[in-house]
Amino acid sequence: MSYEMFLARKEARADRVGVDVDPADLHPKLHDFQRDGVAWAVRAGRGALFWDCGLGKTFAQIEWARQSGETCLIVAPLSVARQTVRESKSIDADVTYARRQDDVTGPGLWITNYEMIHWFDPDEFDAVVLDESSILKSVDGKIKSALIEQFQSVPRRLACSATPAPNDVSELANHAEFLGVMRRAEMLAAYFVNDEKEWRLKGHAAEPMFRWMTSWAHAMRRPSDLGYPDAGYELPSLNIHAEPVEVDLTPEGQLFATELGGVGGRARVRRETLGPRVERVVELAQGNDQWIVWCGLNDEAAEVAALIDDAVNVDGKMPIEQKAECLEAFQDGDVRVLVTKPSIAGFGMNFQGCSRMAFVGLNDSYESYYQAIRRCWRFGQSRPVEAHVVVSELEMGIVENVRRKEEEAGRMTDALVREMRGALN
Repeated sequence: MSYEMFLARKEARADRVGVDVDPADLHPKLHDFQRDGVAWAVRAGRGALFWDCGLGKTFAQIEWARQSGETCLIVAPLSVARQTVRESKSIDADVTYARRQDDVTGPGLWITNYEMIHWFDPDEFDAVVLDESSILKSVDGKIKSALIEQFQSVPRRLACSATPAPNDVSELANHAEFLGVMRRAEMLAAYFVNDEKEWRLKGHAAEPMFRWMTSWAHAMRRPSDLGYPDAGYELPSLNIHAEPVEVDLTPEGQLFATELGGVGGRARVRRETLGPRVERVVELAQGNDQWIVWCGLNDEAAEVAALIDDAVNVDGKMPIEQKAECLEAFQDGDVRVLVTKPSIAGFGMNFQGCSRMAFVGLNDSYESYYQAIRRCWRFGQSRPVEAHVVVSELEMGIVENVRRKEEEAGRMTDALVREMRGALN
């Protein structure tokens, strides 16, 4: 479809394939904005909830699943699945973890993790939810392709994410394709141009694209975005402390330490500045307060855990059940310092009992950084959140790159929220 053809049909809307539901009939524990959002998603049948962290996506997706089909599969990151089972009891739901299709014994709400989806038969489900659906962002990713292909026959689909397009706005096309509202290639052709480096929005495409998205995506940063009171959803302050550590290191091929170089240069600098960064983080995390220490390298995590007596290192080699038990112990206050990676516990987990964290270095992923921050800085947090980003002086460019991506993602969300507000008025 050409852009001109799309503009001629710019009032087109995604088809509704769901069922009518009165918000008043949804679970009473849901707040008004949650009930209205869930009712919208149930009526849409195939839609997305792009709500910020702490706005209740877990309760919303469970209630959507309960209303949208007899047998529903929720797919979530490994660390989140058990938390969802635990939290489902709060709204009188019975979500059961399943590792494969044989575990699904009949109608109900079932949950598994992304690594297990190949063991499930989509024809056995009439509804599916992707929790932390930003996993679809990868253009060439095997999991993205598998999800789109595997669940294309499931009549009702819901995608939930606070960061649907963490790298660039064109990643929204993957959500549209998973939901069956428009193929990725068609969406890119209608709204974007490829300048041989990246897909970018055409000149006047943003407004019609976001207007069209309001027929299949419900976006919200806070309740007041859509006219609801923010009572109970005011965030405390977030204080980011960038802490460059002096190091005596000159990147290969340079007379003076001026830049990191490519991927290899970044990796070398991170490895060779590990000691000073770990030393600073260990110094920060002393005392009685709970801390999360986010690491990128196994050696970073091992050294931090070895130097803090009451730290628990949740790493990739730990058995699934043990990981879940350690994360729950941290939630319950039985672990003072949690050492882990954003890829393990940075998505979907609720750690608002903790208000202090440190990054032992940083990579260029805005999504990883933002999601890690929001494990603590989320609605329900009662204290200011202090986040320390400990990098070598050479790596300050990475910090600036993440900040730039954060600003770009904020502009995209602002535009979609404006269109949402207009569509509801």
